[in-house]
Amino acid sequence: MAQAVVIGGGPAGLMAAGELAAAGHDVLVAEAKPSVARKLLMAGKSGLNLTKNEPLETLLLSYGPAAEWLRPLVAEFDAAAVQDWARDLGQEVFTGSTGRVFPKAMKASPLLRAWLGRLDAAGVQIKTRWRWTGWNGDALEFDTPEGHRQIEADTTILAMGGASWARLGSDGAWAPLLQGAGVDLSPFAPANSALSVDWSAHMQPHFGAAIKSVGWTAGDVISRGEATISSKGLEGGGLYSLTPALREGAPLSVDLVPDLDAATLQQKIAAKKSKTTQSQWMKKSLHLSPQKIALYHEMNRGSGLSVETLKSLPLSHAGLRPMDEAISTVGGVRQGALDEGLMLKSRPGMFCAGEMLDWEAPTGGYLLTACLATGRWAGRSAANWLARTA
Repeated sequence: MAQAVVIGGGPAGLMAAGELAAAGHDVLVAEAKPSVARKLLMAGKSGLNLTKNEPLETLLLSYGPAAEWLRPLVAEFDAAAVQDWARDLGQEVFTGSTGRVFPKAMKASPLLRAWLGRLDAAGVQIKTRWRWTGWNGDALEFDTPEGHRQIEADTTILAMGGASWARLGSDGAWAPLLQGAGVDLSPFAPANSALSVDWSAHMQPHFGAAIKSVGWTAGDVISRGEATISSKGLEGGGLYSLTPALREGAPLSVDLVPDLDAATLQQKIAAKKSKTTQSQWMKKSLHLSPQKIALYHEMNRGSGLSVETLKSLPLSHAGLRPMDEAISTVGGVRQGALDEGLMLKSRPGMFCAGEMLDWEAPTGGYLLTACLATGRWAGRSAANWLARTA
């Protein structure tokens, strides 16, 4: 059977490799790092969020402008399918109170071991420390521990990730290679990114603490969720979904009392005794945490206490953190560069999958779901292409 090469050993690449092997093809996975799925393992340290237990139409809303592009792919491997896939690998799952789905083991390592065992049984070869460096004619070129190698593949799937967390393998180094081959790319930008904030000294005691039960607004986007105060700024799931708006320069504000309506809050402010300090009043009357009170004073220097400052406190910041610190990136191979099977129009037989495609999604299981779905789609498309060209 045909030789298929998958470049990149993350979730999308491993999924593609499994589909090609199931179709009867010899499959080689080339991974630049010393081991595969390093970003998946890192994500699983705090609990591997596999997917979000939502109906397809709700799930797709989180992919923003790319939703219609991803619709057929995610429809064939949606939240229910992701859960069935994990169970088939011997990993029972559970759904948390927010709808996020996790393996009962929580970590990624048991699932990855089972997955790699299945791929090995299917005959998939995995070569680590193999870095793709481009083409020599139609042959793929690699730098390997044994020196330079060339492989003539019948089909290739590129699944090399985006441009964040370079130490784990997603360094975006493939972009110049594809640009040189005439592939239309969108510039990389951070997604699911923390914010840089130049804190004053009085915020230092709160470094590492979370701001909970707040509402964040950037432009037209509203998010409920916590964020952690760090020495560099603010980070956390409550802010990550705002990254697209913040990239466009939308102002950011925070509602410190999202469960209190404006009229009730105004009554409480009117009842405040003149001798009571703002901090004392916010603690006793509004039951705000020390972190919320500190943030209020940090961002509201010189302004009086009001409904507006409590429910729409402007949050000054120095922009998004550097792209390599972001959880994911937007940018990469544009939809127009690919056919419906995710094959590059400029290089027949070469397919793309995962985060190297130009889409983004917030955290919450959406990233991994789309990586698995695009990897599966690309693998099946490559197998179908081989069948047609045999």
